[in-house]
Amino acid sequence: MSILFLFLILCAACALYLISIKPRIRHRPDYTPFFGHMYAHRGLHGRKKSGEPVLPENSYSAIKRAADLGYGIEFDVHLTKDNVPVVFHDDTLNRVCGVKGYLRDYTFEELRRFRLLGTDEKIPSFEEVLKAVDGRVPLIIEYKVEKNANRLCSICDRILSNYKGHYCIESFHPLAVRWYRKHRPNIVRGQLSEDFTRKKLRLSYFLLSHLIGNCYAAPDFVAYNCKHRNELSRILCRKLYHSLSVAWTVRSQEELERVSKSFDLFIFEGFVPSVSNYP
Repeated sequence: MSILFLFLILCAACALYLISIKPRIRHRPDYTPFFGHMYAHRGLHGRKKSGEPVLPENSYSAIKRAADLGYGIEFDVHLTKDNVPVVFHDDTLNRVCGVKGYLRDYTFEELRRFRLLGTDEKIPSFEEVLKAVDGRVPLIIEYKVEKNANRLCSICDRILSNYKGHYCIESFHPLAVRWYRKHRPNIVRGQLSEDFTRKKLRLSYFLLSHLIGNCYAAPDFVAYNCKHRNELSRILCRKLYHSLSVAWTVRSQEELERVSKSFDLFIFEGFVPSVSNYP
C-alpha cells in the first residue's frame, strides 16, 4: 500500500509540474511572420568596417542598420521618470552613458543630454525606433519591468496600436506576459528565462528558471539562454507542447551550429550569421 501511495504522489507531482509549465496551446496567433529572419540583439551594433565609428547597442543607427539589411531586431524598452518608453538595456546608465544613477530617475529630456558609448548617439525613444524600422522586419520587444508592469505594458501598447509591422513582446517578468494574455491575446508573447539557479538560490529565480508559472502567463514562446539549452522545462515546452523556442544570445557561427537543432528562432550578436541552413 505504501508503494502505491508513493507512486500516486509521484504521478500527482508530475502532473502538477506539467500543468505549471504549460504555455498557450489553444487559439495561438500566427507565428509565420517571425520565421525566415535572424534577430539582431539590440540592433546591428559594433563597427561596420575597420576604422569606422562604433554603432552603440540599442541606438537608432544600429537598429536602422539591422532593418536596412533585412534582419529582425530584438531590443529593450524601459520607462523614464515621466513615463516615456525608451530603448535601452540596463537599469543603470553608467556602463553605456558613463553617468551614475538609474534610468527610471531621469525624464526623457534629461536623458537626451547623454551620449551612448562616447558617440553622438542619444538614447532613442520607442516611437523613434518604430519609425526607423517602419514595418520592414519583425521585432522582438523586451519589456524591462522594474516596478509597474501594467503601466509599461499599457503605455507601449498604445504606441504599438498604430504600428503596422509585425512584432511580439517578451519579458522576464511574468506579469508583463500576463498583461498581454489578458488584454491583447492576439499578440504573440514570450517568457524570457535562463538557469538562474546556477548563480541565485531564491525561490522566485528557481520558479522562473524552470518556467513554473507558464500556466499563469501562458506564453506563446520561451526565449532561453542558449548556453542552458538542456533545461528540462524548456525542452518539454518545445517537444511536448510545441511552443516556439527562441535562443538568446548566439555569439558565433559555431555556437549557432551547435544550438540550431534545439531552437526555432535565433537572436545573435557580435557576428554576421550564415543563415542558409536555418529558419
